[in-house]
Amino acid sequence: MFQFAIYNSPKTLEEAYSTLVENKNNLILGGTSFLRMGNRKYNTAIDLCNLNLSYIKEENDCFHIGAMTSFRDVETNLALKEYYSGMVGKSLENILGVQFRNNATVGGTVFSKLGFSDFIPVLLSLNTTVVFYKGGEISLKEYLLEEKNRKDILIEIKIKKEFMKCSFQTVRKTTTDYAILNLVLSKTIEDNYKLVLGATPKRALIAEKTSELLNKLKKDKFDRIISEEEFEDIFKILFQEIEFQTNMRGTEEYRKLISKSMLKKALKEVL
Repeated sequence: MFQFAIYNSPKTLEEAYSTLVENKNNLILGGTSFLRMGNRKYNTAIDLCNLNLSYIKEENDCFHIGAMTSFRDVETNLALKEYYSGMVGKSLENILGVQFRNNATVGGTVFSKLGFSDFIPVLLSLNTTVVFYKGGEISLKEYLLEEKNRKDILIEIKIKKEFMKCSFQTVRKTTTDYAILNLVLSKTIEDNYKLVLGATPKRALIAEKTSELLNKLKKDKFDRIISEEEFEDIFKILFQEIEFQTNMRGTEEYRKLISKSMLKKALKEVL
């Protein structure tokens, strides 16, 4: 269980930020679902519950999801179900139980760049940006590539509204366990593919070169079946650009093996 000396519940973002930067051991509380798994001591814990950051707002061109929005609210949101093949909500359905998803927050997961996250690969496969109090708006892809967490407050994420075909594939030992591997494939109405791998077990990454090869293979004959020889070329590129590793949930070899069937299944779903 994590510990802290002082609990602070600011009334404004400026007050929260000022408290955050006062001491390197001050931290922002999200739902604390994953913080409670650790055993670290902090100075001041900053609770954002009074800052009205729990919301899902639909605009003409994008969805705004506040940092304090729970997984359960995202999972059950009807507007989000109409886009991205309903994938955003579906990706959260197997994360432990409803009680946990009522507590876990969007901001806590995204800000922490959790490698085992089911949610982050899905967001990365879409046109997603993150909005910080001081740092402004940047792409999620750019943020995930940063080595260190920012001393800043994540206000919301923004997802561009697009009618896309999407497939979320996950393999885990049991329904509510952490993923051994996550694979997400999205396809725009212009037939552009984007492949994302997560729980490798490193942070989620876009398989840029593999996505380019998929687009090239599908460019002229969209509905044709990819041959086994072409699949071998795809996997060769994939294993060169994405680093699969071994941990307690699976070996490097096993992750590579299951990624093949996962990608083939995802391609069938987005055709």
